[in-house]
Amino acid sequence: MNGIEKIIQRIQSDAKAQADEIVCQARAQAQEILDSCEMQGDRQARAILEQGHRTAQQRRQRLDSALQMECRNQILQTKQQIIEQAFQLALEKLRSLPQDESVALLAKLAAGASSTGREQLIFSRADRDAVGRAVVAAANQRLGGGGLTLAEETREIEGGFILSGGAVEVNCSFGALLRAHRERLAGPVAAALFP
Repeated sequence: MNGIEKIIQRIQSDAKAQADEIVCQARAQAQEILDSCEMQGDRQARAILEQGHRTAQQRRQRLDSALQMECRNQILQTKQQIIEQAFQLALEKLRSLPQDESVALLAKLAAGASSTGREQLIFSRADRDAVGRAVVAAANQRLGGGGLTLAEETREIEGGFILSGGAVEVNCSFGALLRAHRERLAGPVAAALFP
């Protein structure tokens, strides 16, 4: 098992633990929403029954339908917020990797994204100072003596880098990578969070 797989396993394990906690909170919140909706429906049903049995039956059916839809909408919103939190957690985990794991991951990304082996890597100011040179060296080694260089320029990005090859730039920032893979990952994340 190489370092990247260990990183991925650790991120998945941490995300699963966080997801389990988030799921527990979401289930409790969903139950509260259901309880609140049921109480509201019962109050309205008693008032309608005073106006007549026939009218009450018709109105109760309409209200129950609307309440169920509202409950489903609120539960869906809660699930979407939890999924967003899971992606934010993944971004935070990537940004807080130990330096050696961060260098290995970024070097692999740089080598994979490079088309000529002669591009520049643009980091945030903090990442440039902390890991920039090590990432460039490791990526060049992965490329078998590539000519990647560390750009003097810095950008406001949350981890990762921008690979610049003249007029062409490849955004390998962690935020951009998560956004690019979000559609593909949203289903499995939801399945893991809400079995």
